[in-house]
Amino acid sequence: MDNDGPLLTGVKARKMALTVTHRVEEGFGVLQLAGPLTLGPSLSGLREAARQLLANAKLTGLILQVAEVTSVDSAGLGELTIVYNFANRQSMGIRLVGSTPSLLKMLDMTRLEELLPPAKDMQSAKQELLAKKNLC
Repeated sequence: MDNDGPLLTGVKARKMALTVTHRVEEGFGVLQLAGPLTLGPSLSGLREAARQLLANAKLTGLILQVAEVTSVDSAGLGELTIVYNFANRQSMGIRLVGSTPSLLKMLDMTRLEELLPPAKDMQSAKQELLAKKNLC
């Protein structure tokens, strides 16, 4: 019997790690997330990136770009609420941009959509956060 390819029976596929980059754009802190937002060693990178970004006290708001997030579990939602708490302590609003239908469903089911509201795009997120900041 000739086998033209590798035998994958019983072999777990290696998961891609979460990557988080951060920047300041027009006075807004932006966290760009890609990969699985799930329990694992790379999840702590989100918390650390948020701390570094929020150390800049002159931010108008915090935007999380999540369009490239491939999956989310309860640990990932927990990290998002920690990031929300970091921002909230500085009276800073937060918006999610690029939320997938599955992420939106999880936020709705856990009643976190009020803490982590989605925005349709970056410009909308900036406008909403600016309006919120001006109300305070």
